[in-house]
Amino acid sequence: MAEETIFSKIIRKEIPANIVYQDELVTAFRDISPQAKTHILIIPNKVIPTVNDVTEQDELTLGRLFSVAAKLAKEEGIAEDGYRLIVNCNKHGGQEVFHLHMHLVGGEPLGRMLAN
Repeated sequence: MAEETIFSKIIRKEIPANIVYQDELVTAFRDISPQAKTHILIIPNKVIPTVNDVTEQDELTLGRLFSVAAKLAKEEGIAEDGYRLIVNCNKHGGQEVFHLHMHLVGGEPLGRMLAN
């Protein structure tokens, strides 16, 4: 079993978070340090440390991450103008919490994805 993470505690509502969506597979909540007007984290309820740890058994959950992202983008009013979905993997990818998570960011022009 994967290690306990701060996100596990959010899923179980043991620590406060502004949860905007939750079902049996995924939980979504507002980032406490938003990088854009809209910044929501969408996470699997099962701890998957990184993208490298994804298995075929996780396909339904990963699909749910994307369908929930689309639903929330519409609810947030950012679907038409556009938004970005980001999944970081490991240290060089910028991952800080080792519980796979998707960032939904938008609500303003985001600029280039990478500096180069």
